Amino acid sequence: MEQINSIEKRLWGSADTLRANSNFASNEYFMPVMGLIFLRHAFSRFLKVRDEIIPTLPSRGGVVRALTKEDFSRRGSIFLRPEAQFDMLVSLPEGESAATALIAAMECIEEDYETLKGLLPKQEYAELDDTVLRQVLRIFNDPALQRADGDVFGRIYEYFLTQFADQKAHDNGEFFTPVSIVETIVNVIEPTRGKVIDPACGSGGMFVQSAHFVEAMKANPNERLTFYGMEKNPTTIRLAKMNLAVHGLEGDIQKAISYYEDPHKDHGPFDYVMANPPFNVDEIDAEKIKDDKRLSFGLPGVNKGGKVSNGNYIWMSFFHSYLSPRGRAGIVMSSQASSAGGKEADVRQALVKTGDVDIMIAIRGNFFYTRTVPCELWFFDKAKPDHLRDKVLMLDARHVFRKVTRKVYDFSPEQMRNLTAITWLYRGQTDRFTALVRDYLETARAEAEGADFSDLLAAVDACAAFFAGHLEDATLTEAAGHLRADCDAFATAAANLIAAPVEIGALNARLSVMQPVGDKAKALIKEIDAAAKLLQKAQEALVAKGERQIEAQTSEAAARRVTAELRKLAAEGKKLLAAVAEARVALTGDPAMQLVVTGSLKRFRYFEGQAHWLLSRFPDGVLRDVQGLVKLVDHAELAANDYSLTPGRYVGVAPEVEDDEFDFEEALREIHLELDGLNTEAAELAEVIAKNFEELLG
Repeated sequence: MEQINSIEKRLWGSADTLRANSNFASNEYFMPVMGLIFLRHAFSRFLKVRDEIIPTLPSRGGVVRALTKEDFSRRGSIFLRPEAQFDMLVSLPEGESAATALIAAMECIEEDYETLKGLLPKQEYAELDDTVLRQVLRIFNDPALQRADGDVFGRIYEYFLTQFADQKAHDNGEFFTPVSIVETIVNVIEPTRGKVIDPACGSGGMFVQSAHFVEAMKANPNERLTFYGMEKNPTTIRLAKMNLAVHGLEGDIQKAISYYEDPHKDHGPFDYVMANPPFNVDEIDAEKIKDDKRLSFGLPGVNKGGKVSNGNYIWMSFFHSYLSPRGRAGIVMSSQASSAGGKEADVRQALVKTGDVDIMIAIRGNFFYTRTVPCELWFFDKAKPDHLRDKVLMLDARHVFRKVTRKVYDFSPEQMRNLTAITWLYRGQTDRFTALVRDYLETARAEAEGADFSDLLAAVDACAAFFAGHLEDATLTEAAGHLRADCDAFATAAANLIAAPVEIGALNARLSVMQPVGDKAKALIKEIDAAAKLLQKAQEALVAKGERQIEAQTSEAAARRVTAELRKLAAEGKKLLAAVAEARVALTGDPAMQLVVTGSLKRFRYFEGQAHWLLSRFPDGVLRDVQGLVKLVDHAELAANDYSLTPGRYVGVAPEVEDDEFDFEEALREIHLELDGLNTEAAELAEVIAKNFEELLG
């Protein structure tokens, strides 16, 4: 399938066409665009589930029972009548209004799903140009999406939320918590069964990721989990309910200002609390909440204006109060909160003394689209075993990240797994840690054994022979021969790797055997790159030689003849170079794939590196303090540090390690990415300035 990120960008571009051909401001076209994404995503899931349901339908007298809404709900999908199915909208006859058809589609979905009544965008489509709307519908019906596997439109839905958050097109972007943050919370608290509450639920990402967690267990999230949410913004509530519905989920999301209202109190206590509340709010009326039963640790401090000086610990108290005796909570919070002084420190001390504060994870800045400041993840567990009740796991993940854009970082899937593996060791789940390491080693071994050099070597040999014949340069065929020998040596070494065992000591031994092969892969990647560059220089030399021959001709006819020959040779050389470039992708990766590791040699080194990351820090499969990363801290040490819960205060500074993996070309790519982003921002700013100037003159 075509790269998902290019599809996302193309769809986003088409959505921006809607805005350009309407009178909508960015905050006004937000909902109609998300409505289209909702409808297309719903159709994608509908088709997938429909194909699973049809073979299971009972029949009587040769007549198969019709599909029902319940069939789809049981499989985590939304049911769509024919008039709400995306292919019907795309194939509308000329003369019929696309806007009218879209409105009818939304209305019939609302009739079938009471929770969506009055929430889907409808009349907004009547204000859009019908020709442009038809064009966007066709683009959203991209053939690549029709062939897509997995929850691709779920990713696209999240991508659009991300883009709108980045633009601050709605609620200043605070409605959206980045997926890698949410997944980290879900991985740590593991919501497998029970009631989940998010008192600041935004677009519902915590609920959706919890459902994905249950789905990964081959279970139905609607049977395992019940979702309760609170959100103050009506438009965000619409977005959250659409997000739940499109994933086939149900939830009770109430409009409420959580400081003063508790609409779900009759449904408590809750098994899981997950939230990304607003940070550092200083406008909470202390008089209104002073007697709130959720404030079991008292008010964190009141200023002269009668306002709570900082709302962070109001949230913390609320979250703790919601939990059942076996409940877990995962919260995103400002990094300022973990060491705040005054009355806030008193509340923090009281929280720590309950024994329920479980894990603290520090995360670097730029993980959010609208906040550049660092944050921390707080975890509570009311069912901690006795031997851990006077301890808190401090995990400093500020040096664990990948760069997505110039402005935004996140965790890769493997980084999330590695951080989660540390919490497994904390909980004594060595078997899960060992299984992850073994999975990394087995994935690496499979990539090494699967490296097929035949296409690359054939392409390099043909290319080297061609240029050597025309340039009389033996170094090209010598380089090709050397590359073949090294590829054969790597293939032999890879074939000698054996399956990883399940015992931790044996896994360390297996990694030691694999690392020299990893060094061969690293050298081979560089050699393949050098060979490609050498052949490219040969093409340039061939062209330069031909240009000199053209200049040496004494007649115009001869010059034309030599020019034609040069063009033919250059075209052949270009074709051969393209074959080399195409063949090397399978081994050294696709440079266009920025966030996914591709190419068998690179994937081998990548997964071997993941196993090394874990085993070099926890060689015995047992939790231990790692300088600059993790430390298990007891309450006595917390008390000696004013009950600070800032991980960096305890884990120390990681020792400097020479980066032998430094990729100069990747560094240049990141610099280019940053420059490209700055140029784009400059162009946008120039456009705004020009428009404002025109308005002033007009």
